[in-house]
Amino acid sequence: MSSAKKNMTAKTEPAGSQKLWGGRFAEATASSVEAFTASVHYDSRLYKYDIAGSRAHATMLREQNILSQEELDAILGGLDAIEGEIDRGEFEFKRELEDVHMNIEKALVDKIGSAGAKLHSGRSRNDQIALDLKMYLRDECDRFDLLLTEIQKASVALARKYLGAIMPGYTHLQRAQPVLISHHMLAYYEMFGRDRERILDCRKRIDVSPLGCAALAGSGLPIDRESTAGKLGFSGITANSMDTSGDRDFAVEFVSCCALIQNHLSRISEELVLWSSQEFNFVEIDDKFCTGSSIMPQKKNPDIPEIIRGKSGRVNGSLMSLLTLMKGLPLTYNRDLQEDKEPVFDTVDTVSASLAIMAELLGNLKFNTEIMDRATRKGFITATDLADYLVLKNVPFREAHAIVGKAVAFCLDKGCELEELSLEELQGFSQAIEEDVFSVLTVEGSVNSRMSAGGTATDRVKEAVEQAEQQLKRL
Repeated sequence: MSSAKKNMTAKTEPAGSQKLWGGRFAEATASSVEAFTASVHYDSRLYKYDIAGSRAHATMLREQNILSQEELDAILGGLDAIEGEIDRGEFEFKRELEDVHMNIEKALVDKIGSAGAKLHSGRSRNDQIALDLKMYLRDECDRFDLLLTEIQKASVALARKYLGAIMPGYTHLQRAQPVLISHHMLAYYEMFGRDRERILDCRKRIDVSPLGCAALAGSGLPIDRESTAGKLGFSGITANSMDTSGDRDFAVEFVSCCALIQNHLSRISEELVLWSSQEFNFVEIDDKFCTGSSIMPQKKNPDIPEIIRGKSGRVNGSLMSLLTLMKGLPLTYNRDLQEDKEPVFDTVDTVSASLAIMAELLGNLKFNTEIMDRATRKGFITATDLADYLVLKNVPFREAHAIVGKAVAFCLDKGCELEELSLEELQGFSQAIEEDVFSVLTVEGSVNSRMSAGGTATDRVKEAVEQAEQQLKRL
C-alpha cells in the first residue's frame, strides 16, 4: 500500500473506530480504561439469553421488512454457529470488546459481513442487557421454586417421620412449652413456602419485555415490541421507555427475596449448630456433612450449617450493594448499572447452593428423641398449662399468672417440678385447683391441649403434615 493511501486510511478510519461505537472518536481507548470498564469476564454467562434475544429481534426486523430473508437467514445461521462455539469452549471473549453483547455482535459481523451489522437496528445495549438479565432471572425464579420445594419436602418428611415425638419449644432460647418435633419442622415448611410465593410473585414483574425501548426514548424504526416479547415468552412489554432503560427494581426485588431465603436457611442452621452440640445433643448430623479438627481428634464440626449461616451476610451485602447502586441515579441509563450483575450472580450461586445442600442434609438428619423428650421434663415447661387450667376454673388470667409464678418459686426452693407437688401443696396457692390438675401438668397433656388452629396438638399437627403432603403433590 502506498504512503498516500496509508495516510488516507488513517484519516477515514480513526483509532476509535475499532470499537463498534467508535465512529465519533479520534483516539483509541486506553488499555487501562478497557480493563477498568470491561464486564465480559462476568456477563458472558448471559450469552444464551443474548443470542436468544438477538434471534427474536432479527426475526421481528424481517417481519417489519427492515431485514431481507437472506439477511435473516445469515444472521440466524451465524448466531447458531457462535452459540455452538461458546458451548464447546471454542469462543474467545475479548476484553477490548467490553461485554457479552459486543463480543457476539463483532463475531457475527466477522462471520457474515454487513447483514450482521444490521442486527442492532432498533435496539440499544441498554434494553439488550435489561432483556438478558430479565430472561436469566426469570429462569432462576423457576429454578429457585424447585429448590425451595425440595427443602419443603425434606422438612415435611422429617415431620412425618417424627410425628408424635416431643421436644422443648423455646422463647429467648429458654425452655418455654412442649411442642412436637413435627410442629417445629413444619414451621420451616411455612417459611420456605412464603419464600416460594415471593419468588414467584417477583417473577411476574420480571416477565415483561424491555426490548425495543432502545437507549431511553424508544425507536424511530417500525419495530414490533409485542412480537419480540411473544417470541421470548414474555407475558407483556414494559410501558415506559425511560423507566425501562434505568430500571433494576426487578433485580433488587429478586435479591431481596433471596436475602430472606438465606436468612431462613441461617435460622435453621443456627438451630442445627446448637442442637448438635453436646450441651443439647438433640440431633445427629450425618458424618458426610461435617468435618474434623486439624488439632483436636475428637471434634465433629457442623461446618455446613455454619457456612450457610455465614453466607447470609454475603447475600445481605449483595442486597445492600444493589440498593446503594440505585440510590440517587438520575433517569435514565447510567454506566453505574454495570455493577448490578456481579451481586446478582453471586446471590444466585450462593443461595441455590445453600438450598440444595441444606435439603440434602435434612434428608439425612436424625433426631435424638429420647434426649429431647427428657429435656421437656425440666424447667416448669407446663406452667402455662396450669395458668390456663385456672382460667377455666374462672380465675382471671393475671391472677392465675401470679399464682403459678408463686408455685414455680416454691418448686425452685424445694428442688422439684410442678407435677411433683402434692394436691395439698398446689391448693395452698389456689383453692380452685382440684384433682384433675395433674392431667394438665403432664407434657403429653400440655401438647395435646393445644388444639387451636395452627397449634401443636398431635391431631392438629397430623392434619398439617397431611395438608403439606397434599400441597407438595400438586406442585
